[in-house]
Amino acid sequence: MSEVVVEPLRTVDDDVVEAFARLVPQLSSSPAPDAAALQAIATSDGSVIFLARLDGRIVGILTFVTFRIPTGMKAWIEDVVVDESVRGRGVGELLNRAALDEARRRSIDSVSLTSRPSREAANRLYQRIGFEPRETNVYRYRL
Repeated sequence: MSEVVVEPLRTVDDDVVEAFARLVPQLSSSPAPDAAALQAIATSDGSVIFLARLDGRIVGILTFVTFRIPTGMKAWIEDVVVDESVRGRGVGELLNRAALDEARRRSIDSVSLTSRPSREAANRLYQRIGFEPRETNVYRYRL
């Protein structure tokens, strides 16, 4: 396999919009963001979108989100998607490690994420690279 390159999203172009349109449905039934939404995320101080490229083609995405609360800085990894055509080849690990490096750069001491139990390979990956399951309940209030 060629080398996978992980980089933060700096410029939203047609390739980026196409990649999100292709990848988001592999994760969720939510609509893929348009160029304006991606630009807003990419220019936010509180988030970094990481792109994984293989031979120039975007094959994975991850959003790293930070915010300050009274007890300190919090960081979350959200919306991790690796194209089904390259799953199992280390792309997800590279994306997560890039986010963890960003957390270290920002002096954040922990990073959280959630993953559906049905995403067995993803859950194995998270535990293999050092994420620990938490004793917690996650609640959602739909508006």
